Amino acid sequence: MTKKQRALEVIRRLKEEYPLAECTLDYDHAWQLLVEVRLAAQCTDARVNIVVQDLFAKYPGIEPLAEASVDEIEAIVRPCGLGRSKARDISACMRMLRDEFGGKVPDTMEELLRLPGVGRKSANLVLGDVFGKPAIVTDTHCIRLCNRIGLVDDLKDPKKVEMALWKIIPPEEGSDLCHRFVLHGRAVCDARKPNCAACCLKEVCRTGAKAAPAKVDG
Repeated sequence: MTKKQRALEVIRRLKEEYPLAECTLDYDHAWQLLVEVRLAAQCTDARVNIVVQDLFAKYPGIEPLAEASVDEIEAIVRPCGLGRSKARDISACMRMLRDEFGGKVPDTMEELLRLPGVGRKSANLVLGDVFGKPAIVTDTHCIRLCNRIGLVDDLKDPKKVEMALWKIIPPEEGSDLCHRFVLHGRAVCDARKPNCAACCLKEVCRTGAKAAPAKVDG
């Protein structure tokens, strides 16, 4: 089975297992997703969803958040960890959106990467979820599962994994597949102890095949 064939089968099976593929961050506007994905670094999405309720209630738009001081932002986002650096990035990002992009989130990779605190993972998430463009979000779940399944070979660098996946995944499937990787990574393919016996991918997964009990003749 080629990597492309394996990828198509993985997509088919995960679609059956997780019909609803959505971002686990709660947002109503593109700028909110940018804030949340920055806060999600080394923090759970569940905690981010709670913390931003106060942040967005106090600063309900790009302009109010751009005018807030770093100290004010930090006081609210501190529970997400790395409060100071995240608050600085959020403040600088909102100011750039206000001053250089007319208060709108850009819809190209090149422009998104200009924003403070926005890397390829964040940019791809916005491109895929907000603008419906082809996107591959190489978060920890995606990287772990792709290596275990055999879609990539011992690649840990997010950009290298992304570039390798572009070669074997249909562009229109990338965004939803990465959301399903997150769901599957949490439910079955745990970082420490994957539950291969209960996995819908075990017949097409390199790691699952190794974990399968050997057949006994006779």
